[in-house]
Amino acid sequence: MKRIHVLVAILVAVALAAIFRRRIQDVCAPLVQKLLGRATVADRLEQFGPQSRDRLRPFFEAKGVPCPPGKVVLVGMKTEKMLEIYASDGSGEFKFIRSYPVLAASGKTGPKLREGDLQVPEGLYNVESLNPNSRFHLALRLDYPNSFDRQQARSDGRSNLGSNIMIHGASVSIGCLAMGDEAIEDIFVLAADTGIGNVSVILAPVDFRVAGSAVDEEDLPPWIDTLYDGIRLELEQLPKER
Repeated sequence: MKRIHVLVAILVAVALAAIFRRRIQDVCAPLVQKLLGRATVADRLEQFGPQSRDRLRPFFEAKGVPCPPGKVVLVGMKTEKMLEIYASDGSGEFKFIRSYPVLAASGKTGPKLREGDLQVPEGLYNVESLNPNSRFHLALRLDYPNSFDRQQARSDGRSNLGSNIMIHGASVSIGCLAMGDEAIEDIFVLAADTGIGNVSVILAPVDFRVAGSAVDEEDLPPWIDTLYDGIRLELEQLPKER
């Protein structure tokens, strides 16, 4: 019984440490940026927020969705070279808001498997953080590799999966989605205003909602159908509207 109590106490301590570490980071990160003479997210919102909100507001108003919304889904599609924004007030269905062309995305259709393969990942991701000091203007950092990526890598015996996958500005890519500066300002501001915990990202090889869409690549891993079925299911929850 004592061992159980000790184990419970350890688990509680670990959980509390994780919570407080995140809170300390949230509080201290802007202060550290200021001390280093670098911009914070708040600085970028002050700099780019008014113009970006003015650009986005008509699209939200046309669909009857508040801006900022309760939830946002970003859909990046490789074949179509397009990033689409869907939003909901948090209680209703998602509505298509607008799209942006992807100016650069290195690699081809098919998932990212290892560091240095220059592939844009494919899967269901979250926004891990916002980078107000990106070399590519502004950036949203994704949580690649996620649990699915790591699980398949273990099954395959792969390591060195890569990291630092972003949606960013400029027009060059080494495994990220490059959106251009004005587009990333809109996306960055929208993600910040909505809260990154309410933003999800679907990275797809192709728009699976389109009849007959398929991926015609060689040497795809044996688990690709599981990945694509998951992506297809998530896309089917969103309206096919332009």
